[in-house]
Amino acid sequence: MDWTMSTDQAVKMDSQPSDSMMTEWGVDLSPKQDKGVCKVIMRPGDEAEYPMTGDRVCVHYTGKLLNGKKFDSSRDRNEPFTFNLGRGQVIKAWDIGIASMKKGEVCQLMCHSEYAYGVSGSPSKIPPKSTLIFEIELLNFKGEELTEDGGVIRRIKQKGEGFSNPNEGAIVEVHLEGRSGGRVFDSRDVQFVVGEGEDHSIPLGVDRTMEKMQKGECCLIYLKPQYGFGDEGKPEFHIEPNAELVYQVTLKDFEKAKESWEMSIEEKLEQAVGVKHKGTQYFKAGRYVQAMLQYQKIVAWLEMECGLAEEKQRAVHDLILVTQLNLAMCHLRLREYTHAVESCDKVIELDSSNEKALYRRGEARLLKNEFSLALRDFGRVLEVNPKNRAARTQISVCKRKIREHHEMDKRTYANMFQKFAERDAKVRKTKLPRDDSTKEERNNPPAKHRRRSREHL
Repeated sequence: MDWTMSTDQAVKMDSQPSDSMMTEWGVDLSPKQDKGVCKVIMRPGDEAEYPMTGDRVCVHYTGKLLNGKKFDSSRDRNEPFTFNLGRGQVIKAWDIGIASMKKGEVCQLMCHSEYAYGVSGSPSKIPPKSTLIFEIELLNFKGEELTEDGGVIRRIKQKGEGFSNPNEGAIVEVHLEGRSGGRVFDSRDVQFVVGEGEDHSIPLGVDRTMEKMQKGECCLIYLKPQYGFGDEGKPEFHIEPNAELVYQVTLKDFEKAKESWEMSIEEKLEQAVGVKHKGTQYFKAGRYVQAMLQYQKIVAWLEMECGLAEEKQRAVHDLILVTQLNLAMCHLRLREYTHAVESCDKVIELDSSNEKALYRRGEARLLKNEFSLALRDFGRVLEVNPKNRAARTQISVCKRKIREHHEMDKRTYANMFQKFAERDAKVRKTKLPRDDSTKEERNNPPAKHRRRSREHL
């Protein structure tokens, strides 16, 4: 839809617009075409693209009542306002109006009360049932970051239905189209289990986005290499290593997996065995993140189970123990050493003499340069199994690292003290002449002062 107006029409809005002027000249953006949200463009934007649902938008604004009284302004605070579009974080008129803007555009929105603050208004600022006028400048917008490192960004082209999302283990039916450098390398309908997209040559970032989507949603997914096909690329799609990808994905339908609370202990134990096997397959293939996702399912299902019959409690105990050991190994491979220590700690809580957990925790601590703690862990490994040669070798490594660290500290402190001594010597040299002249002045006051003294005699 084209929301642009002529320059002549926009110029007429330079002064404070009235309700009738906005209705006459403004474009009606309201879904019901009830003139609840009318827009006039004051300055056109400089790009063709509009923000999409979920985008993080940044704006400057000034809000006024119809009588011209200003009630709020980001410009007065010199602080732009940011929010996620279409998420109900602002008044309805803003979600509607800003979706029609381009970057750099300045517009005025007339917002009737049902699209603003309703019958209640906003105490002390906005009277009940107030129609408001906002002048808004769209400074910038970008897609919604689904990961902390910004490696997966989603932009929603078509909002889905309802409020339900696929969960881990859900069966999803999607249409996807993958692009790299503008080239379409994959276009197909596919059905897969969330968390197992790798089996269908679907990258991790697309797989993980499924849990954020709704039925009928169509979105663009921008993937950094670590969430695409990584440093291996994908020869079957002619994707080079470390390529950035863009997918357009439509979620056609899905069937949710049972949540943990819906499953009996028998179902959990049965499924955990299969999931553990799946995780091991991923691990052996070097797909450590995918392996972790499988192992984390088991932990989520079983870690809170207690008060079971002895046989089932032992089965739960054994599965949790093995799963946490496997998670520790995944974290080590991914160089997530703090998480590796945490997984080992959970095993040691269940079995204080677990040789593998002690050894892997020692490995993680050694790689974190926590040499004394690592030495202690490898020492405990030898207490459990005196024949563990790997632990004995690691003890030697730890002792060498501790010696090297101490020698480095000595050199650092020696250099530091030498620099302090040199600086103090320089300070003394610069102060000595000044001290001598001061002493001479005290013993021989200036002649002017002596004359003044004689005058007073």
